[in-house]
Amino acid sequence: MTPDPEPAPTPSRVSVALGARAYDILVGPGLIGRAGGLIRPLLPRPYTVIVTDENVARHHLAAFEKALAGAGIACRHVILSPGEGIKSFNGLQDLCEKLLELRVERRDLVVALGGGVIGDITGFAASILRRGMGFIQVPTTLLAQVDSSVGGKTGINTRHGKNLVGSFHQPRLVLADMGVLDSLPRRELLAGYAEVVKYGLLGDAAFFEWLERHGAAVLDGDLAARQYAVETSCRAKAAIVARDEREDGERALLNLGHTFGHALEAAHGFSDRLLHGEAVAIGMCLALRLSVRLGLASGQDAGRAESHLAAVGLPTRPFGARPEQILELMRQDKKVVDGRMSFILARGIGQAFQTREVAENAVLEVLREACEEGAEAAARAAG
Repeated sequence: MTPDPEPAPTPSRVSVALGARAYDILVGPGLIGRAGGLIRPLLPRPYTVIVTDENVARHHLAAFEKALAGAGIACRHVILSPGEGIKSFNGLQDLCEKLLELRVERRDLVVALGGGVIGDITGFAASILRRGMGFIQVPTTLLAQVDSSVGGKTGINTRHGKNLVGSFHQPRLVLADMGVLDSLPRRELLAGYAEVVKYGLLGDAAFFEWLERHGAAVLDGDLAARQYAVETSCRAKAAIVARDEREDGERALLNLGHTFGHALEAAHGFSDRLLHGEAVAIGMCLALRLSVRLGLASGQDAGRAESHLAAVGLPTRPFGARPEQILELMRQDKKVVDGRMSFILARGIGQAFQTREVAENAVLEVLREACEEGAEAAARAAG
C-alpha cells in the first residue's frame, strides 16, 4: 500500500530522462518567488519574455517578474485572453508576431506562465519561431502541473478537433508551485484532479487507493497531500515519456478517457460549458463502462472509479450532446489509424491497455446508455 506522505515543505525534483533534452520538474511551495535563481542558469543572456493570460497576470505576473528582476533578468510580457479560444491559427499568429516584436532571439527562452492553454500555445510558438526556441513551463493550474506541462506536447485546436495541429517540443524546466493552486476556483481544481485520478486508474492501483482516502485533502488545500499527489503524477508521466516520448506505444496510456473526452469538448465548442478535466472524468467513466461491456473489467471496479469521481464533485455522465454526435467527433481523433479508433481500456483499476479492436456498435451502446442517464440526472436536478 502506498504510504501516507510526510509533510513536504521543500520542493521535490522529478527528472524527465530524455538524454540531451532531459529536464527537471520542481514541485513544491514558493517556486515563483525563487524563479529568478532557478531560471537564470538556463538563459544564454539575462532576458526573457513571459506569456500569460489576463487571469493569471492578475494573480501572479507581478510576483514572477519581481523574482526574475531580483536575479538580474530583464523581461517583457505578452498577456493573452483566457480560455481555449486563443488556441487557434489566429491566436498562434498573433502570439508569434508579438514575440517577434519583442526581439526574441533563437537562443532565448520563452516562459509559459499559466494553465494548459498557455503552455500549449506558447510551447507551439516556441517550437516554430526562429525554427525552434526553448521554453520554460510555469503551470498555474493543477491540471497543467500534472499533465500538459510535462512531456512536450504542444498544439492548437481546429474546427475538426482538439490539438490536431502541434508539435512535440520539450520544455527546459517545469516549476510547479503549490502556492498558486490556492487562487484557483474549486471547479478548476476539480478539473485538474481528474487527471490526477487518471494516473491511479491507468497504472497505479495503490495511488488510486491513496486518493480515495486523501483526495478531499488534496482539493481542500493540504500542502503535503497536494505536493504528494502532484509529484506522484509527474513521476508517473515522466517515466512513461522517457520510455516513449512521441507516443509510439506506452505513452498512449496517458490518453485514458481522452478519446471520449476530446469529442465531448468538441461537442461543447471547447467552451467553459465543459472543462478539459471534466471531459476527461466523463471519458474515463465511459472507457471503464466500455471495458465492462466488453467483458474486460468488473462492474465493481468501474463503479468504484465513478463513485470516487462523483464524490469529489466531478461529472461522470455526458450531457448536452447526442451519442451519434459524440461518436462522429471521436472518428476525428488524431489517434485514428486506417479509420480505426484507438481506445484506452482497462482490465481493472491500475491495469490500462491500448486497443483498436473495439466495435463501434459497442461504443454507441455505451454512449446511448450514459447519455440517457445523464439526461435523467439533469432532469432530476432541474426538477
